[in-house]
Parts: sequence; structure tokens; C-alpha cells
Amino acid sequence: MSTDSKQDFPTETRVVIIGGGAVGASCAYHIAKAGWDVVLLEKNELTAGSTWHAAGNCPSFSTSWAVMNMQRYSLQLYRRLADEVDYPMNYHVTGSIRLGHTRERMMEFERAVGMGRAQGMDLEMMQVSDLKARYPFLETHDLAGALYDPDDGDIDPAQLTQALARGARMAGARIERFCGATGVRREAGKWIVETEKGEIRCEKVVNAAGYYAQRVGEWFRPYGGRRVPMAVMSHQYFLTEPIPELEAWTQENGKLPLLRDVDSSYYLRQEKHGLNLGPYERNCKAHWVTPDDPMPEDFSFQLYPDDLDRLEWYIEDAMARVPLLGQSGVGRVINGPIPYAPDGLPLIGPMPGVPDAFEACVFTFGITQAGGAGKVLAEWVTEGQTEWDMWSVDPRRYTDYTDDAYCVDKAMEVYGHEYAMHFPYHSWPAARDRKLSGADARVRELGGVMGAYNGWERANWFAQPGDDLSEEATRTWGRNGSWQPRIQQECEAVRDAAGLLDLPGFSRFRLAGEGAAEFLDSLCTGRIPKVGRIGLLYFADTRGRIVTEMTAMRIAEDMFFLITAAVAQWHDLEWLQRHVPEGAAFTLTDVTREFGCQILTGPKSREILATLTEADLTQPWLTHQSAQLNGTWVQLVRVSFAGELGWEVHSKASDTAAVYDMLLEAGRPFGLKPFGMWALNCLRVEKGYRAWKGDLSTDYTLLEAGLERFVHFDKPAFPGRAALMAQAETGPAKRFVTLTVAAGDEDAPYMANILHDGAVVGEVTSCAWGYRVGQCVALGMLRSDLATAGTEVEIDIFGQRRRATVQPDGPLWDPTNARLKA
Repeated sequence: MSTDSKQDFPTETRVVIIGGGAVGASCAYHIAKAGWDVVLLEKNELTAGSTWHAAGNCPSFSTSWAVMNMQRYSLQLYRRLADEVDYPMNYHVTGSIRLGHTRERMMEFERAVGMGRAQGMDLEMMQVSDLKARYPFLETHDLAGALYDPDDGDIDPAQLTQALARGARMAGARIERFCGATGVRREAGKWIVETEKGEIRCEKVVNAAGYYAQRVGEWFRPYGGRRVPMAVMSHQYFLTEPIPELEAWTQENGKLPLLRDVDSSYYLRQEKHGLNLGPYERNCKAHWVTPDDPMPEDFSFQLYPDDLDRLEWYIEDAMARVPLLGQSGVGRVINGPIPYAPDGLPLIGPMPGVPDAFEACVFTFGITQAGGAGKVLAEWVTEGQTEWDMWSVDPRRYTDYTDDAYCVDKAMEVYGHEYAMHFPYHSWPAARDRKLSGADARVRELGGVMGAYNGWERANWFAQPGDDLSEEATRTWGRNGSWQPRIQQECEAVRDAAGLLDLPGFSRFRLAGEGAAEFLDSLCTGRIPKVGRIGLLYFADTRGRIVTEMTAMRIAEDMFFLITAAVAQWHDLEWLQRHVPEGAAFTLTDVTREFGCQILTGPKSREILATLTEADLTQPWLTHQSAQLNGTWVQLVRVSFAGELGWEVHSKASDTAAVYDMLLEAGRPFGLKPFGMWALNCLRVEKGYRAWKGDLSTDYTLLEAGLERFVHFDKPAFPGRAALMAQAETGPAKRFVTLTVAAGDEDAPYMANILHDGAVVGEVTSCAWGYRVGQCVALGMLRSDLATAGTEVEIDIFGQRRRATVQPDGPLWDPTNARLKA
């Protein structure tokens, strides 16, 4: 039962959840089921926010591996929940038809079918000729095909929330309705959550406040927090009056499948004997973002005024697709607030910068994701780690560039392209140029076509006059656009002469002071480097799974620079900070913005540097030294992610432009070319170098990832040691492999299925064309008994099964590293 009186108000618990929508209730359900005491606070009645007016659609479809996992779990939970908690729910599993107008869309569907197959789902490709049998009211003349999802349907959001709440109470959770949280404070390592009824002391707190999450997030700013990256969009859908023809058909055949015309951007669902049309219109509207439209203190069970004029094109398009829609008038219009993060995915996980605080908020599709979100959030809270790698929804994926203008611009872009395909060479144009290198203007002058990496602009490739730079040209799954010959030229320059890449935004932390070396050694799985050397360090969780990798540059006995991926900035800093012992004498400082970096690599790179510096350029691979380039200080680091002779040239951020120009001009006589991130990706795949959160994720252990040489079991202790030792005895079930692929025009997408004798036996984690080896190269995880050189398998590339061959362990290009160590 709920506990709504002051007399019985809980003053202490382990976890407090702020927000009583479907997501908050699911978090309470899963945390309580894990055996933890939890109190959920809701300032009004449960479901009073976005939940009550949600349409309640429940797709499993996603092109994100993690989100598909989460939605799949939700639908499995919803099928059994009513019986488990003895609470009736209107849950209609009708299946859905997702229409495709183009070959590119059908290829996206093929990719989703493969992902679903690997997760045990039965997504099905449909021919145009099959559609009328399942949806007789459909006009099909201009379609290319469709995707059928048998698990899709709709659920009553209020009933779902109440069922989750009932299950939470049955497991011991307390639910306080009409009890708004008013603030938080930190005392003696505990949180005090302030409410209208009193204060609750707890170990951990969860922001599940929906479209109020940003306001709740402000309470945590004094404790290291940041402004929650989100905006609130107006989403409209309308319900028709009953349609006699539909009623007659339903009595004979049951409810129609849910229909999505993703290329036109709307869903159409049967609602009793009428239809529910919900567009995601390009001319969309954000609310509560200007002084003349402030967010109200309480918007419980309220809606915005109708604004159907915005939907005119979509209504007409839907009526042309399903003429039945035009046979009845509009019965009711729903226009309510839905929160959007800048990429349209929710925030689930540790609250950046704040101890023992978590987020489960900003859900655009909160009903279908609520069940899985509760599972994931409960794992974060109770175990400190999740079953699946959930980086795609981790709040730490956004750092210091997501101001309100950025969030609104991106939310408008994402909402207006809700069903858009995310092509590998396409960049979304809104809210760009947030963080610029000192050499940015020069890079663009040379033809740099830019991409955003944790807000930092980097060149993806360098265009030449006449190249097609239109956004439309990048809407392809193929590799052979205007960029392809330029990437090839850039790779060949790195192979034959030298290439120069301006690389702003490397995450960089200074670790210095007494005990720094012991701290770092205790945390990583391998050996820390000696003074004057650099080393690749890996960090594991308690299961031996890969948390992250960092390059450690040892300056002195107790001084290190730790360098990691741009997007890993807040994730990796938090990982280190979480393990710093109380009272430590050393300091850990984020100095990312203080330095720039140039990648100079290729067989002529030593000769180029020799014209600028008197540094000892004979120092071996994996060393570093301070030096002067024509009087400008740099740190020369002998390493190359491209797999050629090369250096990372680190400098003060203020010297970035000067150092870039120096290297560029010195390199011209030697055939140096500027190169971009896409060429670097091709080069690193040929070397088998892993990329963070692709090949390196918490879905895999270090042993599965083929990183045994970075695991030193003779060390007395490090996180994950026991789990890795146990796996070393039994042997991992899957292994990291390099494969050559008889690909067509498309490279294998992330998590493409690897098949053997028709069964899924692994997945691709990276794939690119190798211009030095003249083949398509894939990196992936494969069942161990098949992970031997010469094994023939197939890779599902957008529905086409392409032959692939497992290669010997080691790099395809320069397998002895002779060029790298020259």
C-alpha cells in the first residue's frame, strides 16, 4: 500500500527516487526486487507528467544495440507483469509494420533484423505484395517493402505504472504520492532529500523527474553537478471518432497492426474503433525555453493548446496512405510535453560529477523503455555496473558544451528527424562548432570537412574543389562517395610519405604527487611505464570486463599524464576519482583544454621533424621527450594509432596553430598531406587497434578482447583479477578476431552478425576498407572454437551474407611492426 501520511513518513532509506512516472516506478520495482530499501517521491499522483498522456506504443525496434536490448527486456517484462503483481493491464501485442520507401530504408531494416536475431527476436522483412494481407486499408503503390515486428503493440501507460508501483510495494518499496521533493543536501557522506512532508536521509538518489529533470538537476550543481542536457518538445497526436468500416473489420479479424511510415515520419495506430495518428513534424516546437514561455511550477495532468496546423502535411500524407483515416472526424487532440536529450536517447546512469547520484530521465520513448531502464538503473545503483554496455544512454556521454541553446537546437533536429537513418558518413548540422582547435581555421582552409567529437570539431576528410559536399550525398550506407578517393589518398600519403592530423580534445588528466604511481598500478590490469616511457593501460570492472583504456605518459616517479578518448572525458575521470582513497596526497586534475595535439605519422615523419628540432629522434617507440620546435615547447610522443613511424606532438593549446603550420610547411617538400578521422579509422583497423566503446566495451572481458598481454596476474590485486583468473582457467567463450571480408560497396555496421553454418556465432565491432592491404577488414568477437586463422564465416551486411576469413592473430598491415618501430 502507499504511504501518504506524515505520521508514517520514512526518514531513512538506502535509495530515494524523485519522480513517479513509468520510469521512476520501474526503477523502484527493480531496486526493491534487488533487496534494497527504496522510497519513491511523486509531487502529484503517479503518472502526472509525460506518462499520463503518452501514446503507449511499445516497439522493440532500434538501431542501437543497447536500446534494443533495453526495449526487448521491457516487452518481456510487460507480458508477465500483470500476472506477477495481480494487476490488470490493457496490453495489446498487435505487431507492427514499418514502411520503407527506399532501398536505403530497406537496408536499415535488414540491419535491425540481424540485430534482433542475435537478441532472440523475430523481426521479419516484408515484400510489398505481403502488406495488404496484414493491413488491408493500406495504399502500397510507391513502397519498397516493410519490416514486421511481431512483439510491437501498445499498453496503457497509467496501468503499466500502477502495476510497476504495485510490484515495487510488494517487494518492500515505499511510494509517497503528493509529496514533492524540494531540494537536496549532502551531509557526512549521505544525501538528505528535502520534501514537503519532511527530510529523508539516504545513500543514493535518483533523478527520474521526466521533463522536470533539469530543474531537479540544479539541486545537485553545488555538489559537482552540471545542467542536465535536455529540452522539452511539444508532441501532438490525435484520435479519430469511431470508423464503422474499421469496427466491422475488427470484429472479424481483431486489431490492426501498428503502422509506422518512417520516411514520412508518423505512426498510425488503431484505438478502439478509431485511429491514432502521431507525427514527428519538421516544423516542430520546443516549449519552456524563452522568458515569455516559462516552465510552470506544476504542469501535472495538463496539456498545451491544440496546434494541428503544424501537422497538416502529415495528416494529408497519412490519409493518402490509409484513406480510411479520412472517413471520420477528429475526436480528441493530445498535445503534451516530451523531454529530449540532444541525441534523442535517455540519460540512464551515474550523474556526472556527483557522488552516489544517478539519472533515469529525459525519455522520449519512456513507455517502451521504462522496464529496461529500471533494470539498468537498478544495476548501476545496487552493483555499480550493468549487464549490458549502456554507453549510448550514459549521462556522461555529454560534457561541457551542452548549453541550453545546444540542447534546444539538437532536440528540434532530432524530433524533426525522429525516424531518420543514421548513415556512417553523415553529420547532423545543428549546434556545431562548440569547441574549436586553435588550428581550426587553417584546417578548414585546406578543405577539412568537419565532424564533432565530444563537441570538438575535427576534420573527417579533406575535400578538393569539385567534390560534392552536400548533406544529401552522405545519405548512403556505401563507402564510395566523394570522400572515398580522398580517404584513399590520405591513407596512401601516410603509407608512403607522411600525414598530419590536428586532433583537439584528447581527454587528458594530470596525476601527480606522493602515491600516484602506487594508485595507478593498483587500478590497472598491467604494468605502469617507467619514467620517460608511455604505456597502454587497461582498467577492468569486478567481472574482468573492459571499463576503459588510457595511455599513461610517465613524466616523473610520481607524475603522469593520462590520455584517453575525447568522448570518454567525464566517464574516465569519474572512474579514476571513484577509486582515489580518502586523504590521498596526490592530485588528479582534468587538463584537457590546456593542450593540443598533432598526429604526424608516416615514413618521412622523422625527416620532417629533423628540420624543426634538435630533439633526439632516434629514441625508440613508446618513449616521450620535451623538445622545441623552432623555439616552441612540445612533447614528442613516439606512438602512432595509424601504425606507421610517427609522433604525437603535444603542445600548449595556445600554440596549436603555430605548431600545425610549422609541421605542415616543413612537410610539404616530403609529400606530407593533411588527413582526417575517417582515414585514421581505416589505418587503425588494418592494425587491429581497438576503438573505445566499439571494440572495447563492458560487453567483453580483457581476455575475450585478446588483451592478455596487458593482464599481469602476478600483481597482488587489481579490479577484476579474480574473474579474469577464473576465465583464464576455463578459456573465454568468444575471442577477438580480425577478418577479411568479401564486401560489396558497404562496410559491415557495428554489431553485424557473424554466421557459421547459418547460426549467429559472433558480431562485428569495427569495419573499414583497408587501403594499405586492399581489402575490407572487420574486427569482431567470434565463438572461440572458430577463432582460428583460415576459418570461413559469413557476415550479414544489410541482409547480404558476405564471405569472411579469420586472419592470424596480429595486425594485417606490417604484422611485425617494423615500420612502426623504424
